[in-house]
Amino acid sequence: MLRSRFPLPPLVCVALGAVVFTPFRPAATAAPPESPALNAAQKAKANSSGIEYNRDIRPILAENCFACHGPDSAARKAGLRLDLREAAIEGGAIVPGKPDKSDLIARIHADGDEGLMPPAKSNKVLKPEQRELLKKWIAAGAEYQPHWSFITPTRPEVPAVKDKKWVRNPIDAFVLAKLEAAGLKPAPEADRRTLARRLALDLTGLPAVPADVETFVNDKDANYYEKFVDKLMASPHWGEHRGRYWLDYARYADTHGIHFDNFREVWAYRDWVIQAFNANQKFDQFTIDQLAGDLLPNPSLDQRVATGFNRCNITTNEGGVIPEEYVVLYARDRTETTSQVWMGLTTGCAVCHDHKYDPVSQKDFYALSAFFNNTTQNVMDGNVHNTPPIIPVPKSEDRARFDAVVKELASVTQKIAARRAAARPDFDKWLTTATAATVLRENPIKGLRLHAPLTDGTGTETRFAVDGQVRSTNFGDAFTWAAGPRGGKALQVKPAGSGVPVSIPEAGNFDGQKEAFTASAWVKLTRGANGAVIARMDSAKKHRGWDLWVEGDRIGAHIINEFPENALKVVSNTPAPMNQWVHVALVYTGTPSPEGITIYVNGRPQSVAVPYNSLKSTTLTEVPFTVGQRFTGEGRLLGASIEDVRLYDRQLTKSEIDQLARYGAAADALAKAADKRTPAETDVAFNWWLATFDKPTRDLEAESAKLRAEDAAIKARGTIAHVMNERTDAQPGAFVLFRGDYDKRRDAVKADTPKAMPPMSTELPRNRLGLAKWLVSKDHPLTTRVTVNRFWQELYGTGLVRTSGDFGIAGELPSHPELLDWMALEFQSSWDVKQFFKLLVTSATYRQAAIATPEKLDKDRDNRLMSRGPRFRMDAEMIRDQALAASGLLVRKLGGASVKPYQPEGVWEAVAMIGSNTRDYRRDTGENLYRRSMYTFWKRSAPPAAMEVLNAPNRETCSVRRDRTNTPLAALLTLNDVQFVEAARVLAEKTIGSATGDEKRIDFIAQLLLARSFRAEELAIVTDVLTNLRSHYKAKPDEAKKLIAFGESKADAKLDPSELAAWTMLANQLMNLDEVLNK
Repeated sequence: MLRSRFPLPPLVCVALGAVVFTPFRPAATAAPPESPALNAAQKAKANSSGIEYNRDIRPILAENCFACHGPDSAARKAGLRLDLREAAIEGGAIVPGKPDKSDLIARIHADGDEGLMPPAKSNKVLKPEQRELLKKWIAAGAEYQPHWSFITPTRPEVPAVKDKKWVRNPIDAFVLAKLEAAGLKPAPEADRRTLARRLALDLTGLPAVPADVETFVNDKDANYYEKFVDKLMASPHWGEHRGRYWLDYARYADTHGIHFDNFREVWAYRDWVIQAFNANQKFDQFTIDQLAGDLLPNPSLDQRVATGFNRCNITTNEGGVIPEEYVVLYARDRTETTSQVWMGLTTGCAVCHDHKYDPVSQKDFYALSAFFNNTTQNVMDGNVHNTPPIIPVPKSEDRARFDAVVKELASVTQKIAARRAAARPDFDKWLTTATAATVLRENPIKGLRLHAPLTDGTGTETRFAVDGQVRSTNFGDAFTWAAGPRGGKALQVKPAGSGVPVSIPEAGNFDGQKEAFTASAWVKLTRGANGAVIARMDSAKKHRGWDLWVEGDRIGAHIINEFPENALKVVSNTPAPMNQWVHVALVYTGTPSPEGITIYVNGRPQSVAVPYNSLKSTTLTEVPFTVGQRFTGEGRLLGASIEDVRLYDRQLTKSEIDQLARYGAAADALAKAADKRTPAETDVAFNWWLATFDKPTRDLEAESAKLRAEDAAIKARGTIAHVMNERTDAQPGAFVLFRGDYDKRRDAVKADTPKAMPPMSTELPRNRLGLAKWLVSKDHPLTTRVTVNRFWQELYGTGLVRTSGDFGIAGELPSHPELLDWMALEFQSSWDVKQFFKLLVTSATYRQAAIATPEKLDKDRDNRLMSRGPRFRMDAEMIRDQALAASGLLVRKLGGASVKPYQPEGVWEAVAMIGSNTRDYRRDTGENLYRRSMYTFWKRSAPPAAMEVLNAPNRETCSVRRDRTNTPLAALLTLNDVQFVEAARVLAEKTIGSATGDEKRIDFIAQLLLARSFRAEELAIVTDVLTNLRSHYKAKPDEAKKLIAFGESKADAKLDPSELAAWTMLANQLMNLDEVLNK
């Protein structure tokens, strides 16, 4: 019978399959000290048992008990807490030294389902050896230990080993000590060719260059190995390879991720990551720049770009979105990502309740999220590529001039302000003789090509002037005359009408690909109007041309070759005034980018959204210029009145636009007697006078316009960066949310770090900068451990802690805990990434051959003891890059906009909404087909298909470890995908041209792919395959021609198609050897 100490009958509750006990006295919710402490006799007994709580006991309790008897106070059953010694002892579940009197032991040995723990319904069963361990542990005193990863590491002693000659650096001593304890010996050192290939793949992600391999193999220098490592680390491809791993952690992608999943121009962050690794930026600063570069004193452009780490999260623009909900979701994502990347913790488990395993309370989570809850980012991404906050990022060669232009613009702006202050006496003198007629007859702005006043005419006729020549046009019943802005007339677009529009064939045929121009008009809009104020656009040819457009009461513009794939569109963020006359203008610098367009309303430049930004071709069109609609009648601006249309063949200055916008008001002001004018009316006249008559102001404005055009051109050649920007009107804060629901706020919390961690120094600010500095502080227990474990994982496929994303209680223990701590502190001493990797790859541990003997398969099947060198299938990007590099197709250019290589048809369309600018996949041509895989455009809802087959993540969330599967799809991809077949054909062409004779040619391929020659038995097999392939393709020449036609590059016409096809298929098969796909 199960002994019961309680008056209530036993209660069995299943929650996540965990052990649940009958009610105990409630344990404290805060984490008390792990007491009562063992006395000296108890400690001696515990030590003699050989049982360690962290290694032997905690995993059993975490798996079977903590879900219901652990840190989560809301889910805790029966008031019992087993993760704290004091709480477990208090209720009698554990009686130290007396397992027979401990309810824990009684329950796990109970007969029948009613009292047995874990409950039968949980489908969890303790093994006999686990029960025995728990019993022995309690008998030895039930000693608890703090979880290993929450204790700040101390540098362990390097262990003594028997085989001292094998040890090359301290890493080897720790590894060898484990091997000797297990009765194993290390594998012999791999041969130089194997090591050359391994090093090249691990340090650059690309296969070793044959010439470098030969140098390495034949180098007699004692430091030959270190020299080769240094050369690889000095390669720019080092930063690409290290950065590729980091992009998984940062959840980098080129689209927003939800709803339309539209393009997001964020690749400047990707390039910054590559540059940071190549420059060997110290990891502590690498951390600070990404989490808080914007909060540093006088941050550099690069430091602001680095904050793109926290702009890589998924965003939305769905209708019906509740902004408050997504503020919470964005902060949650950033909290979980930061916790995973730097602390290896699953803090997201504390969103709805206290963490069920780790000492992270729900309050801890929201206090941590508060650091990311104080930004100026819009909740809605607008489905645009440039959701604020953003900054321009010029090309590296433009940076010096960009900085100079910014300074020169500031200087000119100051001079304009100074001239304005000094010009008043000159204006007052002019004002004594000025009249309304003076204003109306003066318009000295140069470059006027068309002026259509639309204020005079009779019936359906109106007059206009093209290059000073007055002409007229008939508009039928498409328009009617209406009242103008100053008592005269204007044309109004009729709600219905079939007449021809006001069309002027000679006007407005500007090439938006390269020509500057300005278009302006006075309009009176009715609410809800949508259409063209003026346009030169051919709707029948995918809207080629340009227009000044009204959309949702906002002023915008299109400049189009073909819509939407080759087009530029901007729309003002602020609605224009309705039912009153306003002046609107489009100023274009001739640079096809959003920076090249300025929309003005009443003389004021407008902030704009940019739905489309892909113009790269001419906009010239044969249709005429039209007013109030596009040429075909599409886009009629119903009900709008239009007057004073002007086209200029240059970019007008801000002052000149101001002159156009204000001349009417200035005339009205001057029509009044001086004593009847208000100060505001006099200011209107003054502003117009400055823009029209004051030569110093006009000269300065012209200089400013020139500088702004240069600034726009530099920005257009570059890109933008999505950055973090802190609010200045609030302090970081958040609310604990009941069950994680955004609208169920509980306690307010300030930004803070988890209570189980060393506290943040009081000298640090309570913002993202303080958080970043806390993460890299010397007493932080996790950052360095987590980081060096991932570096180890990059080389060996698995970290010393297998669960690299979970260093918490539910994660696995490190295979070599002392080595992990030693490496963590070694790395922390310098934060030098290259130096640390050099330490790893120069170790005897790394240099072992990947030989698995029967004994090692028995004792170290998963190589957790490091009894042999690393061997595992390469990641998706490495497999593709290796094929391109071996063939010679690889374009080794660094950085730049993401590219679109080969992809099966329909992949994007199948998941995209109509209207998405990532609905149609238009693959690139030329060199962009052959860039490194890390530059491939990453659409979150449809990641690159070839890489997804090989386990690349979708980048919707942070991924610190990829799965590695082996499926038929992978083989179908690498054997049949156009990229791989084309690479095999180009490699075949290169092989045929490399030498005469099959044996030499086969060796040529072997050296490229494996850095070695085939052994005799391998060569015989390969030669036999080649013979069969030759026979096959000679008999089937049509198949040969089809095979060598794969890909955009053209097959060498000088080669016999059948011979080339045979070598192509041979190269393809050799590229798919297990040894080639593994490293």
